[in-house]
Amino acid sequence: MRVLLRDDVAGVGRRGDIVKVAGGFARNFLLPEGRAIVATEGVEGQAELMRRGRDLREAQDRGGPEAQAALLAGAVVPIAARAAGGGRLFGSIGPGDVVEAIRAAKGVEVDRKHVVLPEHIKETGTFEVPVQLFRDVEVVVTVEVSPAS
Repeated sequence: MRVLLRDDVAGVGRRGDIVKVAGGFARNFLLPEGRAIVATEGVEGQAELMRRGRDLREAQDRGGPEAQAALLAGAVVPIAARAAGGGRLFGSIGPGDVVEAIRAAKGVEVDRKHVVLPEHIKETGTFEVPVQLFRDVEVVVTVEVSPAS
């Protein structure tokens, strides 16, 4: 079944896209939730308007994250944590800790869900941590974990 998406749907498409989905998915989820409408011949113009509006909104929304990326580019963020003799941490450093360190070092507010950390940091050293600020605006921050004195 072809539908016009009225909202972004993860794994399916973005607002204004005309996509082909399973009939049950459309009838049981997309249409009742108001996230899509059935795509007919007359819907093409509406889809184009939705895509144009989406693109304008994204262009405006992109300004903030690009400015943050410029401030964070090449940033080295120090974190002091309690560690054993071999450099192994008592605990771990997660996205929340990285966000706090960025705020303290650079004064930039970053949401913890934007920090892409596959697993928590559990030892001292230098780590490259990607921060996904917007759909295609990503900056890598260097996190230096040192033993707390």
